[in-house]
Amino acid sequence: MTAPAPAAERVVPVACSYNCGGRCVLRAHVRDGRVVRVSTDETPDLEDNPQLRACLKGRSSHLRINHPDRLLHPLKRTGPRGSGAFQRISWDEATSLLAENLRRILDAYGPQSVYHMYATGDQGALSGRHCARRLMNLLGGYLDYYNSYSSACVSYLAPFVTGCKDTSGYDTLQHSRLIVLNGFNPAETVFETNSCHWLGKARAAGAKVVVIDPVCTETAATFADQWIPLRPTTDAALFAAMAHVIITEGLQDQAFLDAHCVGFDEAHMPDGVPPGNSYRSYVLGLADGQPKTPGWAEPITGVDARTIRNLALEFATSRPAQLIQGLGPQRHAYGELSVWAGIALACLTGNLGVPGGGWGGGQSTRLDTFRMDLAIPAGPNPVRAAIPVFMWTDAAVRGRSMTAADGVRNGPLQSGIKFIWNLAGNTLVNQHADINRTVGILRDERLVEYIVTSDLFLTSSARYSDLVLPSDHAFERCDLGEPWLGSRYVIMGSQAVEPPGECRHAYDWLSEAARKLGVGEAFTEGRSKEDWLRHLVAQVQADNPGFPPWEALKAAGVHKDPTRQYVAFAAEIAQPDQHPFPTPSGKVEIFSKTLYDMNNPEIPGIPKYLPAWEGPEDPLRRRFPLQCLGSHSKRRVHSTYDESEWMEEAEPQVLWISPADAQARGLKEGERVKVFNDRGALTIRAHLSKRVRPGIVVIPQGAWYTPDAQGVCQRGCVNVLTSQRPTPLAHGNAQHTVLVEVAKP
Repeated sequence: MTAPAPAAERVVPVACSYNCGGRCVLRAHVRDGRVVRVSTDETPDLEDNPQLRACLKGRSSHLRINHPDRLLHPLKRTGPRGSGAFQRISWDEATSLLAENLRRILDAYGPQSVYHMYATGDQGALSGRHCARRLMNLLGGYLDYYNSYSSACVSYLAPFVTGCKDTSGYDTLQHSRLIVLNGFNPAETVFETNSCHWLGKARAAGAKVVVIDPVCTETAATFADQWIPLRPTTDAALFAAMAHVIITEGLQDQAFLDAHCVGFDEAHMPDGVPPGNSYRSYVLGLADGQPKTPGWAEPITGVDARTIRNLALEFATSRPAQLIQGLGPQRHAYGELSVWAGIALACLTGNLGVPGGGWGGGQSTRLDTFRMDLAIPAGPNPVRAAIPVFMWTDAAVRGRSMTAADGVRNGPLQSGIKFIWNLAGNTLVNQHADINRTVGILRDERLVEYIVTSDLFLTSSARYSDLVLPSDHAFERCDLGEPWLGSRYVIMGSQAVEPPGECRHAYDWLSEAARKLGVGEAFTEGRSKEDWLRHLVAQVQADNPGFPPWEALKAAGVHKDPTRQYVAFAAEIAQPDQHPFPTPSGKVEIFSKTLYDMNNPEIPGIPKYLPAWEGPEDPLRRRFPLQCLGSHSKRRVHSTYDESEWMEEAEPQVLWISPADAQARGLKEGERVKVFNDRGALTIRAHLSKRVRPGIVVIPQGAWYTPDAQGVCQRGCVNVLTSQRPTPLAHGNAQHTVLVEVAKP
């Protein structure tokens, strides 16, 4: 008997819509209506325009699509929040429940009572967050947020100092003689598709790479000539000590400082500020009597004075030098000061606005090859009030009493949060701090009255929702995407397969809810999802000659613009009269009179080092002696992919602890341990490694919260340990500032 011929295989360009910063080329291989594997970019790999190659997460995406635990039907809650008790319902009932509860809450409390939860699991042009905002703006608006969980401190601080957050393109690294990566780990977190490609090219061209990080990360192990393991929260002290060496050796670029900066020395201070408040005075100890020498910094940072001195001399003399500040160091108690101290160091050495120089600090706000807005238009929000994104639990508990001191903009708030949209996100529970406090708030239905989640899985956040809606995956629709660092290329994904079960895209069920709320025609404008995408592409074409038409873009799956190197703040440095910095002084404000006038000791006018709560100098260390970091890992994008067996095999969820700390506690490799503090506890397997400095433990963030009957997380979710105390200026996420103890269970 002749065996049947194998089914034909189609290859479809698809979109990777997760929040890692990159947008890689993915190609879904489809057989019998099922994605059987995923491949990546096969276009020519050019020196100045490399392939957009996918990581192991993107290339395992078919496992997410075909996972047996995917949500397939709408569910409504039937038991207490968090119990996991749900009942299957129809889409008609689901959209009716949604419309009825949204209308009830809007009528009772007003639009400020509706909050759109921070969520990054779907970054496409038609993502549910864009669609839900469009609906809410048609209904009177909603309570918005500002900042992000990733980059609150750098985003909030930069406008006071340089006027905006801007970063040179990674391709400029090949001009650097010295590259200092402070808490920057692209080998594991991606942070733009080809960041490691350009880092490798720079090193091959002769650049020295120094990694400052409590952990010898894969970036350090792969690229670094030197690894400097400092204590978390002490970056500003390290940079101040480096500045002391540079100043006392007369190596500062005084001409640059005089021309482009305010506040370095007493001769360049704003009017009305008493003497002794310049950064130079602070560093030399002229005001407080304590010079910020390497010897001063050594017991604070855990880095020996000679290493600090040598690094300072190299940074001052190896020009151009580029300091790239990762987002981890600014997720600490005084994260704003860490970023600011790095900017001061770059200015001190004249490494701003030049190819191969810079202060880094996340994605650019001005690097745009294409002029476009790749998102379904939401329209204006009639509600002007906004809260810091990290403060949403406070807004749920005490919303009406929150003020500008809590970061509320255009307040006061008229209501606490009563309705939450949680679309493609796990921040509701898993990614927010102090999970035990958070779930206590969510269990109290007198506070938040209705929560809607749309997702692929019944995540820990979905379990605390009232209505759970099964989402399609990016491979199951057409969509557009662009990377973090400006619009240098555009990805277009086509639909490879049909969604399983009753999974639907948010635009479709929101259209039904909009109709039931009386704004259906205004919401859709008569357009389907593809109509909206065609409309967006047509707008980009109108603004960008040479941008491909719809069919060509769809066939290729990607449009890349020829690489052009972008140097942040180049115009401001080259032509300061024509292009002043967008700050009050028109210069880089190493001293900020705006912040100084706040008269808050936690918000100084210069980037001082302040000892952190739950940091290395906190007396609480007598009870909880270990600093705990919730690192990003290569096996997850935040909490996405935690369900993947492939990713668990690639990198199991384990606690990293130094052999010295493990020996002191009688702990052995691979055994299960308990990590705890006053906020909560978890169990996790221990991994002993000399790649983490003593006094530090690392728990990769993003594991799904899985408590036992006593509330102890069995999966190792770090946020049962973290604090909801925000940073003082940005009111941002300080989840890397946490003290714990580790013991046998």
